[in-house]
Amino acid sequence: MEQIKVRLMEELQTPVAFTIPLFGGIPVTLSVVVSWLVMGALILAAALLTGLGWFDKLAKRAGVGTLVPITGFANAMVSPALEFKSEGLITGTAAKLFVVAGPVLVFGISASVLYGLILCIFRG
Repeated sequence: MEQIKVRLMEELQTPVAFTIPLFGGIPVTLSVVVSWLVMGALILAAALLTGLGWFDKLAKRAGVGTLVPITGFANAMVSPALEFKSEGLITGTAAKLFVVAGPVLVFGISASVLYGLILCIFRG
């Protein structure tokens, strides 16, 4: 059984694509880079489909946005921006772009800072 475990771990090792030069170097594996590209493609596709007016039609028929939350979030960001584009680039589109994303980003950043502080306090 131990041989199987060792062989499986050897097979699952992915090569390091690049290293982020922080904290002595953070290795980023190829599988992580691929997952970033897939997430970016999903976000871009959802934003494009929303801009073309097709996202809601696909959501009704195929459940787009319910299976992968990132596409629904991209749709939620783009929809208000398109709705208020007649008010101008800054006061309409840019201001309404973060109507939904703003609270999510604030909460996410605040929670991560709090979590980091707790880790620093208890780990030393």
